[in-house]
Amino acid sequence: MKQVAILGSTGSIGTQALEVIRYNRDIQVTALAAKSNVKLLEEQVREFKPKLVALWDEKKALVLRQSIRDLDVVVVSGMDGLVALATISDTSLLISAIVGMIGILPTIEAIKAGKDIALANKETLVTAGHLIMPLAKKHHVNILPVDSEHSAIFQVLQGSTGKELQKILLTASGGPFRGKTKDDLECVTLEQALKHPNWVMGSKITIDSSTMVNKGLEVIEAKWLFGVAIDNIQVLIQPQSMIHSMVEFVDGAVLAQLGTPDMKLPIQYALYYPTRCYLPGERLDFSKINEITFEQPDMETFYGLKLAFAAGRIGGTLPTVYNAANEMAVSLFLEQKIRYVQIPEIIQLAMENHQVLESPAICKILDVEQEVHEFIKSRW
Repeated sequence: MKQVAILGSTGSIGTQALEVIRYNRDIQVTALAAKSNVKLLEEQVREFKPKLVALWDEKKALVLRQSIRDLDVVVVSGMDGLVALATISDTSLLISAIVGMIGILPTIEAIKAGKDIALANKETLVTAGHLIMPLAKKHHVNILPVDSEHSAIFQVLQGSTGKELQKILLTASGGPFRGKTKDDLECVTLEQALKHPNWVMGSKITIDSSTMVNKGLEVIEAKWLFGVAIDNIQVLIQPQSMIHSMVEFVDGAVLAQLGTPDMKLPIQYALYYPTRCYLPGERLDFSKINEITFEQPDMETFYGLKLAFAAGRIGGTLPTVYNAANEMAVSLFLEQKIRYVQIPEIIQLAMENHQVLESPAICKILDVEQEVHEFIKSRW
């Protein structure tokens, strides 16, 4: 029986991973971690009976210890707790789905401990891909993408050496504001930005999808996951969200992975790789599909995407600035302290203010994140 630990078990990816595990009943959950949702985490602990549970917040960990004192479960906290969970001895796979750069260190330690990684934490590769991918190769660890787009590319590449890959065609729904102009975006409300037309996701990634920053992060991730140059990655708007991404090979063949917009498919693929197993749910009925359309992304209106290409080309610490500035800007928007259109403005300002350092160590990456946060806090 496969044994799995989950970083971010109370979030969107974590809860759906547990749905897959619940349905299949052939995976043991050895450890669970969350940021602060004590109530849901307790419910998960009582159902899945892990040996180790981690909460980022020590005060919340104390509350959880008290509430599950009738169970034989160890509760830990902070970064040490996350690392302990990521490296627990009887786990073969870590689902890294915690939001933010706090996921980087536990993922690195899990790789060093020989754990395969089902990766849903964007920050890990966006900011530290130059460290993560060589480390995974050194320790013979699989990095299994959980994002629907990266999973699609990963699935398409099975049976290929990777040398035949010429271009990645990364698809995007276009979000709730597809076709809007810069003027249209001036009055966007929080409620409007949180209404994605196709996917049900957490609030942060939903905002990122609406600004196209999420796609920008995925471009940088794809660079590291699949070993391609940024300029060999093309973003295409595919509003129906049926084609999850495509690969063009050197002979001109283009292969795509299609399916309904259901995150449980890429999650399950990562959990059971390289095996496929039955997944209940809706199926594409091609007899009822009238059209599948494509559009070029508007990188002037949604220039957060253009900034990602720039950050990915330059590399070094600039992708960290891009990611950290976006995190801060989205947080300010969710707190309704800034307007929607200020999100890419803040990212651009932070990037222009930064002196790029090539090939940064993890300590420098974390320092740059803090510097960006302080820079933005000093102005908003």
